Amino acid sequence: MLVGKHMSTPVITIHPDTTLPEALNLMHKEKVRRFPVVNDDGKLVGIVLEKDLLHASPSSATSLSIWEMNYLLNKITVEELMTREVITVTEDIPLEEAALKMVEHHISGLPVMRAGKLVGLITETDIFKVFLKVLGAGQKGIRLVVKVPHSPGQLASLSRAIFEKGGNMLALVAEPSEDGNSYEMTIRITGIPISGVESTVKDYIDQIIDLRTT
Repeated sequence: MLVGKHMSTPVITIHPDTTLPEALNLMHKEKVRRFPVVNDDGKLVGIVLEKDLLHASPSSATSLSIWEMNYLLNKITVEELMTREVITVTEDIPLEEAALKMVEHHISGLPVMRAGKLVGLITETDIFKVFLKVLGAGQKGIRLVVKVPHSPGQLASLSRAIFEKGGNMLALVAEPSEDGNSYEMTIRITGIPISGVESTVKDYIDQIIDLRTT
């Protein structure tokens, strides 16, 4: 899974000279929380977040009239509020690397570049959608969570056992234990009744953690 396949594109961008009210109105209209900022040459020069716009106001706003406040707000531009040091990714990196960058830098979106040009935006929402697909969310079947020993061939044996009973694995996600001796696997299965799942997998697992129909 690469960033380029899951990024949002085309990207809605904004110019550094855009005023605060204009940027906020456009953000609400497009239902987004961030804008990459590009100059006249199309070069990425910053990124501005909804919280940047909402937190910006004249320091003496409480003593100003509405007209005076609007006048001052219209003098504030995106260039004054944007983050200039933008963390970016390229479209050919694995999705998990982009997610790791977001976690490490405490950010929720990354501009995606190709040969120095902005081509997309990958956000926590895009990654969340992929996560749901990987887990098979919304698909009918059996959701099985098991603890499996961390040993060579164990997953192959478990898969074969399910297949031989007529089952089909729609999704599988494995989370390693802290000690590295086992995995907690979430498997979505169709083709066999829930009553037959335990007997099918019992010889290849340490424990059934959860078993339910979806």
